[in-house]
Amino acid sequence: MSSERLWAPWRLAYITGQSAAQTDPAVDRPLLPGGEQACFLCRNAVDDRDRQNHVVYRGQGVMAALNRYPYNNGHVLVAPLRHLARLDELDRQLQAGCLDLISRLVGLLEKLLHAEGINIGLNLGRVAGAGVPGHLHWHIVPRWTGDNNFMPVVADTRVISQSLDAVWELLAPALAEQPSGGTAGSDPA
Repeated sequence: MSSERLWAPWRLAYITGQSAAQTDPAVDRPLLPGGEQACFLCRNAVDDRDRQNHVVYRGQGVMAALNRYPYNNGHVLVAPLRHLARLDELDRQLQAGCLDLISRLVGLLEKLLHAEGINIGLNLGRVAGAGVPGHLHWHIVPRWTGDNNFMPVVADTRVISQSLDAVWELLAPALAEQPSGGTAGSDPA
């Protein structure tokens, strides 16, 4: 009987408890007003290393990045560029910009990854499950028939079938070519 291995080196920082300051050389970059160095979304908002950070889109006021610890293949986060914790802190233009980006991503995930369904979620506050409670972000999680199996229950392990780099190569160019719905969002500053 042979044993199989699941290789997931991107999870090492999470497993060992290393902070972003220990693993990210861009942690000292100037941030947008109100930004926090400990927030990876704030750092990604100003960092130009989109491929390395798995940022698939950055527009005026909004951004989208692949989740480094995905629930499923193609798991994307959509967030305002500014460090805002509450929905009522978003003006109407920024709300529209976030919703427009979410809508565009849903269409691309269905088209490019052949997602059969999509979960969209927003956790407000740590007790509601927000891992980054100070920076609003929506989770867009593609789903397929039979995508659940025994691994999360038995081994506390998720099986992700595609690398983050491969998903980035699909989504980033497609988002760059696809026009937004006419809502640019608020100015990030």
